[in-house]
Amino acid sequence: MAKELIFYGKRIFFLGAHPDDIELGCGGLIAHIAGKSELFCITLSDNQKNPLLTHLTDEHYQSMQTLGVDKEHVVLHNFTTRRFQHERQEILEFLFDLNKKYSPDIVFTHTQSDLHQDHSTVTMEALRAFRGISVFGYDVIRSSNGFFPNFLVKIDEADVEKKIAALAAYPTYQDKYYFSPEVTRATLIRNGALAESHYAEGFDIFHMVGSFGNLD
Repeated sequence: MAKELIFYGKRIFFLGAHPDDIELGCGGLIAHIAGKSELFCITLSDNQKNPLLTHLTDEHYQSMQTLGVDKEHVVLHNFTTRRFQHERQEILEFLFDLNKKYSPDIVFTHTQSDLHQDHSTVTMEALRAFRGISVFGYDVIRSSNGFFPNFLVKIDEADVEKKIAALAAYPTYQDKYYFSPEVTRATLIRNGALAESHYAEGFDIFHMVGSFGNLD
């Protein structure tokens, strides 16, 4: 008998502050469950106020396509990068409206260990907007402080390769160390070791809502 917990959701939200956040934190998991659940990837800032990032939206859509997410389920909003704290109420209302419209079963957002001001704002407003729903936190290594995963999801080699390919869809960021295939693979191997598996995506737990049933 398998030892691991089996969890599922018909509709799953992935929330990120900026293009690339979701892929960095959840790309392996998304590749693993694409086609099994209805996935929505929601990014709150398209970063288009920065003239150095004009290709970022196209790169984000290509990255999500690589992971198997339908384009109509990829949402890019235009909140202002590094100003999320000042737009907190508008972000809360935006997330609340999404919850009311789609009623997701599971939400993934930034870990509480993330120091980036936009990331932490997304997390706090997500916890307000998605009450009574399982919420997990993912890590973006460049801005994390003391993240340790206590919820591990096993993935396979094909998922790892898709995550690496999805990050390669961002030529804008290819000089960043955290886009390195070696860093990506090493992180997934390390999480896999914690799960006694080859690879795993790692998260922390904000809320885990469920019920207990037997196997009969």
